[in-house]
Parts: sequence; C-alpha cells; structure tokens
Amino acid sequence: MPGKIVLLPADLTNKIAAGEVIERPASIVKELVENALDAGATDIAVELHRGGCEAIRITDNGEGMDPEDASLAFSRYATSKIYQFADIYAVRSFGFRGEALPSIASIARLEMTTKKKDSLEGTRVVVEEGEIRERSAVGCPVGTSILVSNIFDPVPVRRKFLKSEKTEQGQCLDALIRLALAHPEVRFRVTDKGKEILALPREQDAGQRLALLLGTDFREGMLTLTGQRPAIKLTGFASGPALTRTNARHIYVYANKRFIRDHLINHAIMTAYRNIIAAKRYPLVVLMLELPPQDLDVNVHPAKLEVRFRNPREIYEMILETLAMALAGLPPLLGAGDQERFAPAGTANHPQYRFRVEQALKRYTLSSQETPFAFAKGPTNPLPLCEALPLFPEEESQDRVPGVPAFSALTYLGQVGGTYLVFSAPEGMIILDQHAAHERMLFESLKRKAREAPQEPASQRLLMPEVISLPPREMAFLLESLALLQECGFDIEPFGNDTVVLKALPALLAQGDPKGMIQSFLEEFPERQGASLAEKKEKIYAFLACKGAVKATHPLSPAEVAALCGELDKTPFISSCPHGRPVFIPFSFAQLEKMFKRR
Repeated sequence: MPGKIVLLPADLTNKIAAGEVIERPASIVKELVENALDAGATDIAVELHRGGCEAIRITDNGEGMDPEDASLAFSRYATSKIYQFADIYAVRSFGFRGEALPSIASIARLEMTTKKKDSLEGTRVVVEEGEIRERSAVGCPVGTSILVSNIFDPVPVRRKFLKSEKTEQGQCLDALIRLALAHPEVRFRVTDKGKEILALPREQDAGQRLALLLGTDFREGMLTLTGQRPAIKLTGFASGPALTRTNARHIYVYANKRFIRDHLINHAIMTAYRNIIAAKRYPLVVLMLELPPQDLDVNVHPAKLEVRFRNPREIYEMILETLAMALAGLPPLLGAGDQERFAPAGTANHPQYRFRVEQALKRYTLSSQETPFAFAKGPTNPLPLCEALPLFPEEESQDRVPGVPAFSALTYLGQVGGTYLVFSAPEGMIILDQHAAHERMLFESLKRKAREAPQEPASQRLLMPEVISLPPREMAFLLESLALLQECGFDIEPFGNDTVVLKALPALLAQGDPKGMIQSFLEEFPERQGASLAEKKEKIYAFLACKGAVKATHPLSPAEVAALCGELDKTPFISSCPHGRPVFIPFSFAQLEKMFKRR
C-alpha cells in the first residue's frame, strides 16, 4: 500500500501560493503598481474592466525589462531585489519574494509588453496558467504594460467570493490611494470601461495630494506632524478633533513608504485622540515612518501588509508623543475661512505651530491674562467658585497657546437655556458649553493630581458609611476595580458576599448621592478586556469629571462665569470634553453675516 504523503504538482502549488497573495482584483492592482513604482515609474495608468473583475491593465513609464528578464520574471522566486540572504534585511523596495507575477499568472491570463530605454525593440510575453505561451519582439514605448484577463478562471471557486463590480472597483481604488498617498511625485490615472474615475497629477507638495484624496476639509484643518528619534524619522498629517470618521479606513501608516497595518501603531494613534474625539469616531491620519531597513522585517506576510519592528516601543512612544503635542490646545469645529482667526496654521514652519509644539512638550498650557474679565460692573479678578463648581485651582501661569480664545478677556453676554454661555469676541461670537468646559477642567486636574500626589487622593469621608448590595457580576467587577477606585479617592470595603461599604468619595463628588454614584459607575464603566491600566484610570477620571461637573440647565451667576473662564484659560486640551464633545464653538462675523444673508 503506497504512503499517504505525496508531492503536489507545480501547477497546484502555484495556485495555493497565489491564494495567499491574490485575494481579489485589488491584490493584482496593488502588486503590479508596486512593481511599477520599484521600476522608477513617474506615470502610471490603471484600466479596469467591470471593476477589475474581468480585466486589469497597468501601464507605466518605468525602466522596463530586456527579453531575458521579461521571460524570467514569471518564474517563481525570480526577483531583482535580493541576491543573497543578507539582502532580505536591507530591502527598500516593495516586492522581493518573487511571487507576484507568477501568482497572478497562475490564476489568470497575463500579457506583458516591455521595453528598456536603450533597446531598439520591446518584448511581448503571454502567460496562461503559469506557462509562457508566446514570446516575441514588438514595438512599444519605454516602460511596461501588463494586461491581466480571465481573472480566476483557473480557480472558479475564488470568483464566487467576489463582490459586486462597484465593491471590487472600490477595493482597487483603495489599494491605489494607499500607494498614491506615499508617492505624490507620481501621476496616476484610473479608468473603468474607458471612463476616468481618478486622476492625480504629480505634486511636489504632499498636502495637495492629500487634499485630492482625503478632501479639502482635511487639507484646511490638518496638523503637520514631525518626530525624530535616533535612526527613526516620523512625518505626516492628522486631523483635528472636529474632523472624524465612523471607521478607521482613513488611518494610513507607512514604513519606508510601504503601507502597513500594525495594531501597536493604531493603538498609539487612538490613545493620542482618547478623550478628545467622541467614542466610536476615528481621526484622519497619515503617518510616514523612515527607519533603517535592518530595523524593519517586511517578510512577515505574503501580502506584505504586516511588518515587525526591532524597537516597537520606541516607535509607539514617538507616535503618541508627536500626536499629543500637535493636538494639545486645539480649538474645535472651525468653519471655512476661520483658520487664521481661531486655529494654528497646518504647517510645521508656521510660528504658531512651533509655539504650540514647544508648549505641548510641557504637557500643560496654562494662561496668564493681563486683560480683566469683561463684565458689566463685574470683578476684575477671577472669584472663587461656589459649591456648584468644585475646582482645583492651578498655581502656575505660562503663555497660552495661539489660536485659543482667552475666555477671561471676552465680553460675557449671558446664559442660554441654563447651559450655554455666550461671549462677544473681537472676531465674532463664541458659545461655550458650561458642562463640557467644567468637565474638561476637572478631568485634567484629576490627571495632574494623580501624577503629582498619587498616594494622596482628595477624598471626603461620609458621615454615615453607605452599605451597597450588588448583583454578582457587578460585585466581581467592583472588587477587581477597588485599587483603581482607591487611587481616585473612593474608600470601599467588602462587606459580605454581595455587599460593600462605601466610606469616602472623591472630594469633587462630596455633594452627590453616594449609592447612586457607585451604581452609575458600574453602568457606565463596562469591562474592557485588554485595556491598559492607564486607559482604565482615564476612563474613571472621565466618569468622575462628568459626575462632578456643573450640570446643564444649572444657572450660573456672573461671578461663577468669571471664575469658570479663569480656570478654563489654564486648562489644556480645551477643544473638547473627555468624551469628545466640543467645549466651545466660534462664529466669525463672516459666518454671522452669511447666516443673515448680508453677504
């Protein structure tokens, strides 16, 4: 009886390998455009037929190939990128494994014409099911043109998994956009059934390419990012808190111009935006990492989307620090034309931006105001707030961030709906959400006090301890969180199987309902598997700040508003509350005139 182990035929192994590299038409577009970029192309045309489901043609003006290389290129593991094992750790090109062309040829018909600059004639090669069927000399322009047709005919089961033509077309465009963002110097043109669907001219300014691909709203409000560590450089762009999306599709990360997906980097990005944007919202971010090729392992996945870094922690910290510096103190929700009035310019060379970075390095941006608060017969100095506004006053004072209003210097007009404070500003009008503003101040104060005196949380002992009975699941979660709650000022002790005794509350919650506070905590603080200690602490700080802040519909006296503004001027990250809601919204005179149809 023969053995059970057999050697698979070459055509079967080729199709299996192709399944790892070529998942859908977009994979073909990605691999062929990357080859064109590696060949030095500055002009790339992509022709799709039925969204790429029927045929795909990629034409470039790269260096082309001679007849010998044109034939050898379809052999598995044939590559021009590496010649010995050590070269794997010095790769700066996109592809080097020698799998793209033979993988595509094994699941489709492939026709290639190519010519080098100094050649008198080009070469035409036709490959079907992995075998070269035809090779001949032809006249053609310098560069390479590859037509892929009969896609997935040799593997019809794969064709059944394709989506609609529009969906596959969208996937192809996504693959192109990822490449185009990193190569603004290359012209791209995409057509489908002869109709142009994307045209990107060559750009010297990466911001212009971003505007074309991600929208002018991103271009107008984007922050320029720059970071430097030994042997590592970070550049890129990021949106402010007012511009977000419902998914993470607009987060683009590149390592040596290679688009990658990395959970650690994504975590660093979202950590920087935590408590600045609303839950389940995602920023627009383009990050470009440049590092020595030996510090980057690109041979992790056949599709080359996943990589490994030699120093992942250093990269994580650099991204988090760079984004946090750029985001510190940004004003929210800007209208077109208000950028110069209320926000910093979006270039790293702008003096306002440099000033912001310098101040953000100090973590907090506190304010000293020479202009007294403008009240009708109001006080000239901030007054202590009443019990409705428990605050921890700051003691330091520094120059404030440009572009952020000095609230103490604005003219207070009044309160609307018991919630919104209206101010007259030199450039227009500003509306402030009193709860969101107070919430952000308390949140930052809690974090500061936790850093400065982690063993001395501000607590208020209860005259009579509160006995609280809880369901088993909530009881277990509360017991797991006891250490964190104690650091925040709670004093809770177990008292039987389903009961705890609450002896003290954080000082800013002293006026609240103790039992209701614990129950609200258990309802609003869901269990988060895998969350870091810092994330859990900030979640609790956000909860405490929300519960301790002055409520909406609560009337404030002019003295209380003055004190609120004085503290707000000393608070960093005032564009939004810890839950991502805007603290204030500016209206320029131009916007007001437009609303009233005066212009």
